[in-house]
Amino acid sequence: MQTPANPGIRYAHTNLIANDWKRLADFYTQVFACEPVSAERDHHGPHIDALTAMPGERIRGRHLRLPGHGERGPTIEIFTYAKNEPLLPTALNRPGFAHLAFEVPDVDVKRQEILSWGGKDVGQLVTIDIPGAGRLTLIYMADPEGNIVELQKWH
Repeated sequence: MQTPANPGIRYAHTNLIANDWKRLADFYTQVFACEPVSAERDHHGPHIDALTAMPGERIRGRHLRLPGHGERGPTIEIFTYAKNEPLLPTALNRPGFAHLAFEVPDVDVKRQEILSWGGKDVGQLVTIDIPGAGRLTLIYMADPEGNIVELQKWH
């Protein structure tokens, strides 16, 4: 199936809702070399009420540029709502977005760094041979707020 070319489409960002956006932003900045872009956000008022269908809501946070894609690369938008819903248990098989993946030079070193921030292992470290693609070492982990992160290294 062919799709029409549309040079006007560009992936922009993925949003993560955090209980503590500043701490989670520090985690992604320190652990994965994400870079803060533009100003911190403090969204509220009639336009946010209309956009979210949540009257009186206030949303704070910031965008972080993901590493490896240059100045126009995509961002992670980390926000905290004034009234967050309860956190769901971490699960790889929940329908919807499952995880963020980062290629890293050393999976073991990055794993220890995530653990030191209060993250946790979701699965075990594995190395697999993928026919036609190569050898891959990877692990699923949770960031300090339970969002799943995949660490991977191609050999």
